[in-house]
Amino acid sequence: MQIRNEITGDTPAVSQLVTEAFGTLPQSSGTEANIVEALRAQGALTLSLVAEDDGEVIGYLAASAARIGMQNGWALLGPLAVLPSRHRQGIGTALIAEALLRLRATSRGAALVGDPGYYGRFGFRTFIDLCVVGCPPEFVQALPFDGVEPRGELIHHSAFGLNQQG
Repeated sequence: MQIRNEITGDTPAVSQLVTEAFGTLPQSSGTEANIVEALRAQGALTLSLVAEDDGEVIGYLAASAARIGMQNGWALLGPLAVLPSRHRQGIGTALIAEALLRLRATSRGAALVGDPGYYGRFGFRTFIDLCVVGCPPEFVQALPFDGVEPRGELIHHSAFGLNQQG
């Protein structure tokens, strides 16, 4: 398996992968592939990584610019998707590790909305003053690279359709 930047020819496989991976999750909105497409179309992907094995795209991770409160320079991770048949093989872990390695050079930190049990092992955690309106606070997490605690609402790119004041 190798982790690499997405290339133009990966687009159909990434869309199919994201749809299939999120289709198994009860919290899925069904719009995750559309979010990736909108981020791509608007030039908003700061990272677009694929995990490839034997010529097949088996995992994907997107990162886009985000703001927390008045703090610019954050990277928002997600969506992260792995083919359901390839779960528990370290693919998601490899994608996140590569993303964090790259983002440390360009961002003040990474943030996401996700399972604390999964993302906690990478150093993500909740902060008392970090939120996304309407989202349970235990799922809103950050990993500051500069040691400065994030304060405020995690503002996503408009492609996520959250109607935030960004």
